[in-house]
Amino acid sequence: SMYVHGLITFGALTACMIATSGDEAFVMLALFPKDAVILFSLLFVIGIVSGVIVDKIIRKMNIKVCKECELQEYHAEKTEKIFSRRPAPSLARISMILVFVLLLILNILGIFSPKEINAERFVFLSISGFMIFVSLFSSEHYLREHIIRHIIKRHIWKVFLWTLGALLFVNIIISMFNLETFIRSNMNLILVLSGIVGLIPESGPHLVFVTMYFKGLVPFSVLLTSSIVQDGHGMLPLFSYTIKDSLLMKVINLLIGLAVGSVFYIMGL
Repeated sequence: SMYVHGLITFGALTACMIATSGDEAFVMLALFPKDAVILFSLLFVIGIVSGVIVDKIIRKMNIKVCKECELQEYHAEKTEKIFSRRPAPSLARISMILVFVLLLILNILGIFSPKEINAERFVFLSISGFMIFVSLFSSEHYLREHIIRHIIKRHIWKVFLWTLGALLFVNIIISMFNLETFIRSNMNLILVLSGIVGLIPESGPHLVFVTMYFKGLVPFSVLLTSSIVQDGHGMLPLFSYTIKDSLLMKVINLLIGLAVGSVFYIMGL
């Protein structure tokens, strides 16, 4: 939205897409929290550096971007400051608070999370506590429209199905066709394939490589390559404005992903 309004540059949006992990970020935090935090930090740094370089290249080569993007009209919007007033109690708010308080208690007792204090348990506790905070202080509109209707009704079941599908794919296909040997002996091909799959404007296919990394079938470099190229469905709104810029950004991210991933692979990571 900021890009099509001319508020940020092409490089800034490229940096955002590189740093974006999509819905599978929650899956990675649950499966390997330490590595996930390292991955997110790397994506943040790579995104910033890449964005600066991309902007310089575009200016130097005089590449015209977002010709289709026209400055749109701004409309007045009623906004409320957080903590400005106590949110009115509602069934949706009370239900969410009760659910996440229950999850927090189960996490503290070690029933819903590991009993030992580790990164995985810390992630579960942090998410539960944060969602209690959001449930308490968010506006009724934000709670109903953005959390319940958008995240819960539209995304959670998709993440569940993609995760289940990825787990079934990795377990069944590999056991049936003995692909583990093929994967380990053709890691260069798998690295390139992870980048190509990342071109799909959907975070679901990336979960295959997340699962493979979790099972130790692929190194960190393959996961990093896929993470750099893929951007969840964050690219879809841009496709509706300008296909040219969307494809250009995808190609740039693919080149960056393959370059950075290859360096990490050569380093033995």
